[in-house]
Amino acid sequence: MILVHRKEHFNAAHKLYNPNWSEEKNKEVFGPCANANWHGHNFELITSVKGQIDPETGFVVDLKKLSDLINTEIIDKVDHKNINLDVPFMVGKMGSCENLIFEFWKILAPQINKLNQKASLHRLRLYETPRNFVDYYGE
Repeated sequence: MILVHRKEHFNAAHKLYNPNWSEEKNKEVFGPCANANWHGHNFELITSVKGQIDPETGFVVDLKKLSDLINTEIIDKVDHKNINLDVPFMVGKMGSCENLIFEFWKILAPQINKLNQKASLHRLRLYETPRNFVDYYGE
């Protein structure tokens, strides 16, 4: 098995806030991330695809096609947006990186297999900051 990785970048704002809690509880749990006026990040999304090498191309997946897919299905929908307000697949969900990466997986996993039937999504890694990131490997 070979792993290939593609890194993409986007900027977005969000707020971590549970409307069922008091202001005090939200500030206690989420700190400055519960800021009423939102806050933003420079996110990095690393998509890892695993599979067998296609003998005709020498690729596990064409990275240009993978990049186009990620940009069309994810980046164009979240870049310079408010995750809580502007992103349809995040409506009604906490704008955490964990929820965001879970939704990204649901969008990308079925599409990647269409690029190469011998390839599949292995991992998504989402950096919120250089020191804070989440990984998701699917179910």
